[in-house]
Amino acid sequence: MRGTTVLPGTPCDAPSGGGPPLHRLEVAGTPFALGTFDTIGPMSRAAFPHRHTFHEILYVTGGTGAHVVDHARWELAPPHLCVVSPGQVHHWDGARDLDGFVLLFTDDFLLDHPADRDLLRRLSARPWATLDEPGPIGRLVAELDEEYRRGGGASVLRALLHVLVVRAARLPATPAPPPAAAGAVAEEFVRRIGRTDHGLWSVRAHADRIGVTPGHLTEVVKAATGRTPSQLVREARTREAQRLLARTDLSVRQVAGRVGFADPAYFCRFFRREAGTSPGEFRRSQ
Repeated sequence: MRGTTVLPGTPCDAPSGGGPPLHRLEVAGTPFALGTFDTIGPMSRAAFPHRHTFHEILYVTGGTGAHVVDHARWELAPPHLCVVSPGQVHHWDGARDLDGFVLLFTDDFLLDHPADRDLLRRLSARPWATLDEPGPIGRLVAELDEEYRRGGGASVLRALLHVLVVRAARLPATPAPPPAAAGAVAEEFVRRIGRTDHGLWSVRAHADRIGVTPGHLTEVVKAATGRTPSQLVREARTREAQRLLARTDLSVRQVAGRVGFADPAYFCRFFRREAGTSPGEFRRSQ
């Protein structure tokens, strides 16, 4: 295998702020890689939200589960073609026995056909297509695979990839997933704020972990609960502070740090506003 996806840096840390990990393409020479889910490696079926610095085209011929791109959940009923652009958040959910091919390449690889960059980004806005089998798409991917394994030149690979992108753009759009996907996002958010996680004290942090935008998270949570994520996060923060004040010997400064406040004075103002009393008064009442 001439290339694979890896987490940037050593050790492999997520970006600051708790956002999804950012993967890059590491290859020797031409910034293009192609293989099966097995030969590309475990990152090709990653079950956690992440994003790339490169394009990914998935040709799925077998398997069960779902692929989540941004906030849309696409159930597997192969064969499928999926396009993921740089920066999009995606992951596999409950995927088993994935079969097919994974194509990875950067913008730099599209030298001969720069207009393909815009086509790919338009495709990623409707990333999921259900195909007929074997069909022209399957034959093109097989030809690309054969050329790649034979060590074909970059110009041939670029030409075949160009034809694949153009033909993919002609495919009819697959209807978007049903609204239940939004309910799943709201359910995941409520589940997360119900457990103690000292790194998640903002709506943006939760949105990044779930793999959606803060705006979309606010919309679906308000629709499902009648309250905003900000309100629910403040309540979860207050509950955790009350638990620590009542059941531990931590100082107010330490409790403030545990619930994400660097400034104890600001924490005291927050606690009084939310709980109706100061941290010290609350602890004495307990």
